[in-house]
Amino acid sequence: MKNKIIEVQNISVSILKEELDDYICITDIAKAKSGELSSADVIKNWLRNRNT
Repeated sequence: MKNKIIEVQNISVSILKEELDDYICITDIAKAKSGELSSADVIKNWLRNRNT
């Protein structure tokens, strides 16, 4: 298990590497996109989307 942080459009996003798989932290992305909404609301709305 290895953690790494990358910078994407001035947003720090955590990446977890486990053997052959990489996982990104969608909470980090949601915090940057939230505005008036909380990051939990952004993630709930994203998961509710039929195209996700």
